[in-house]
Parts: sequence; C-alpha cells; structure tokens
Amino acid sequence: MKKGLIHIYCGDGKGKSTAAIGLAVRAAGRGFKVFIIQFLKDQKTGELVSMAKIPEISVLRGQDYGAAFTWQMTDQQKEKCRLQHNEMLKQGITAAKNGQVDVLILDEVIAAYNLNLVDHKLLTDFLTTKPESLEVILTGRDPAPELAAMADYVSEIKKIKHPFDQGIKARKGIEN
Repeated sequence: MKKGLIHIYCGDGKGKSTAAIGLAVRAAGRGFKVFIIQFLKDQKTGELVSMAKIPEISVLRGQDYGAAFTWQMTDQQKEKCRLQHNEMLKQGITAAKNGQVDVLILDEVIAAYNLNLVDHKLLTDFLTTKPESLEVILTGRDPAPELAAMADYVSEIKKIKHPFDQGIKARKGIEN
C-alpha cells in the first residue's frame, strides 16, 4: 500500500466489528499482514476460530476484566483494564512502527477511549505519526471529535431494528 488511511466504523448498529473483520479478511486475501487488537472484549466469539486459520491475521485480546460490563467494574478493575489496554495499544504501535503489519484494527478502541480506559495521548499521537503506508481501523460508538477529525473514512452503522429490543439474546455463530 502506498498511502494508508484511517477508518472509523461507528454508530449504534450491529456490525462495526464485523465490517472491520471483513476488511481484515479482504486484506489478508491480498497478502497484507493484519493485526487486530480487541479492547473491552474477553469472551470467545466465532470469528476468532476462523481468523486463527488465516496466517496473515493476528489477534490480541484483553484478558479477564473481572466484570462483564464496564459499568459493573470496580475502580480497581477499571485501572487494571486501562493498564492492559495501554499495553495492548503499545504492542500494536510497536508492530506498526517495525513494519510487521500493513493493517491495524483497533476494535472497540473508541469505547475504551470514551471511558478513559486507554491513554488518549498515546492513541492520538500514534494516529498523527503512524507509518505512511499503515491502514488503521477504529471501531466503537460515538467517536470523540478529535478522533473523527483524524479519520479519512467515518462510516456510521445505524440501528433501525434489533432483536435484542425484543428480548432475543446474542446467538452463537450469528452475534458472537
């Protein structure tokens, strides 16, 4: 890639991470090295099984955060999560700057940013100084204005209707 761009997939609809993973599979199919870092996600999902079979895709996920949702976390759990997220982001930055990846996907980093569970300066400094050829994808609801301003693409996925509103929980192989 000659010039890598910054994408944001945001909104309240289902499919932000799915769109990013679709881009990862497309890029891997063209021989690009893809590194996906998943923030605020520690449950096993179906796409992890598929991506493990694609040698061009590497995935780094958070470990047990101690609570299913951030609003259930204690201050101590949030601090552990923040430290872990910063280390994960640093690993992605190092891989990018060392030329080990062509596409870096920061899945749910927008939520981590909005909840102060990742260092703002670390992320924004990286986005402004990223390697020229690196493609970066950020996902999550409600991107901060400073993140949106740095992006070349901002795609909003809007919920029109969702089964969860009718009490249908996430289904294995479809939503997780």
